[in-house]
Amino acid sequence: MIDGTFRLTDHHGTPVTGAAFLGRFMLVFFGFTHCKVVCPRALSKLSAVLDDLGPLADEIAPLYVSVDPERDHPEVMKAFLEASYPRFTGLTGTREQCDAAKKAFRVFAEKKPDPDDPEGYDMPHTAFAYLLGRDGRYVAHFGDHLDEVQLAERLRKQITTATEVAQP
Repeated sequence: MIDGTFRLTDHHGTPVTGAAFLGRFMLVFFGFTHCKVVCPRALSKLSAVLDDLGPLADEIAPLYVSVDPERDHPEVMKAFLEASYPRFTGLTGTREQCDAAKKAFRVFAEKKPDPDDPEGYDMPHTAFAYLLGRDGRYVAHFGDHLDEVQLAERLRKQITTATEVAQP
């Protein structure tokens, strides 16, 4: 079961929990700013999907949660996201806070040596986008294999269905 709770710091340095986003859907992706392929591809795709959703995207809080808090301090997250993925709010914290968030979402991430950079390291990780409802509860997750059209269609359906159900 996906818990979906977290207690982190946003890319402006403000402590936040999932409660800060209640009332909107949360689209959550875990990654790290030094990622060379998976994260840039996923964030680009998710950004394009949000653009495709038009006004419906206003119902969604896109969140990028770090699996690498040692390097991903708020100012690093802010510069990374504002440069290329401005729709996203970056979330980071202490190692314990990030590990608790990973556990809540059942995310795998592990530090590995980087053969291309003997001084650095890589962080292979789960590449799902998680959708939480307006109440903060898990709704669905979407694999990296979905293209932009498929993902936009699934998000649109989840959001419009939830909106129809919520209306008396």
